Amino acid sequence: MFVDQVKVYVKGGDGGNGMVAFRREKYVPKGGPAGGDGGKGGDVVFKVDEGLSTLMDFRYQRHFKAIRGEHGMSKNQHGRNSEDMVVKVPPGTVVIDDDTKQVLADLIEHGQEAVIAKGGRGGRGNTRFATPANPAPQLSENGEPGKERYVVLELKVLADVGLVGFPSVGKSTLLSVVSSAKPKIADYHFTTLAPNLGMVETDDGRSFVMADLPGLIEGAHEGVGLGHQFLRHIERTRVIVHVIDMSGLEGRDPYEDYVTINKELEQYNLRLTERPQIIVANKMDMPEAEENLKAFKEKLTEDHPVFPISAVTKQGLRDLLFEIANRLQTTPEFPLYDEEELTENRVMYKLEDEEAPFDITRDPDGTFVLSGAKLERLFKMTDFSRDESVKRFARQLRGMGVDDALRARGAKDGDTIRLLEFEFEFID
Repeated sequence: MFVDQVKVYVKGGDGGNGMVAFRREKYVPKGGPAGGDGGKGGDVVFKVDEGLSTLMDFRYQRHFKAIRGEHGMSKNQHGRNSEDMVVKVPPGTVVIDDDTKQVLADLIEHGQEAVIAKGGRGGRGNTRFATPANPAPQLSENGEPGKERYVVLELKVLADVGLVGFPSVGKSTLLSVVSSAKPKIADYHFTTLAPNLGMVETDDGRSFVMADLPGLIEGAHEGVGLGHQFLRHIERTRVIVHVIDMSGLEGRDPYEDYVTINKELEQYNLRLTERPQIIVANKMDMPEAEENLKAFKEKLTEDHPVFPISAVTKQGLRDLLFEIANRLQTTPEFPLYDEEELTENRVMYKLEDEEAPFDITRDPDGTFVLSGAKLERLFKMTDFSRDESVKRFARQLRGMGVDDALRARGAKDGDTIRLLEFEFEFID
């Protein structure tokens, strides 16, 4: 089964908790704090494995959680950092954030890696909070939560040449004749259910990868027929080979077929029109094919070369393969995404309003609800089993302006405040 799009959940490992500890050594009076920091949580890293050709494995495992860092220990011992979780993906995988639709990575080369979900840093032990005013703090941090997100993986096959055209025009037959690929061939529409790849070698020793894509029909860019699922695979190809049935046996006009398919490609992605296109007039061994070809050339307005062939009798294939190889030599790769789109692991400075650190809403029962990524992160990193940590959290809220904002919203002494699943009492 060929799987080329899947949605998965990834989460970086949480950081290890810092520790509250003190030196208790003989002959060392007032030994002071000795609690170590927690270790960093593991990242979720996607890595290209050229042995994979489909996203099938992700059908059975859709959740990837890295291991959390080790907790800090006494004697100022730092917790162990957790190892990264490496997830193998096939070459040609594009990783997209499901919420923001931002492209996180375009993975095409064997061994290429991208960090998709960063692990959280370890929490600080009480040694870090010692000051002249408080030389023995009963205070430590929990580990930072790891980044979590849903991502969509799209596989766009790595082929130099893409075969496009209506169903049953002979694309699979052409691929089977010019390469050692063995696609299923039959005389009914949509025999090809998934892209087939074949390595093609010309008589003068040049080689390239050719992809036979499921047949397109009118409305494919809107989801009609089978081909729409696989239009993404033609985005990486450098040369488009447009196969047309010149015999007209199915009652369709070859030129109308040509116009219809080009319109579908353009409406799916306008950048596909930048690709060089070679027109293949197939089934020239059939009656009336010569007349149809002559009429087709009279109507053709674009400057695309036309190669009459018969995939069955192998007529005209040598010249066609030479032309494809020549075009590939002079055609650069078309980047799928601009550099600005691939923003992961890169600092970007944008002039925009800073996101509010917190948000206040109110439930029907009168409870004030606090939310916001920064606020929730501080909450998760607070150890509520120790009074000093609770007081520090209260100071942080005050410093962020939460208290004043609650008062402005009408909060009074004794009102209930909810943050995540925890509730507090507002004390004015």
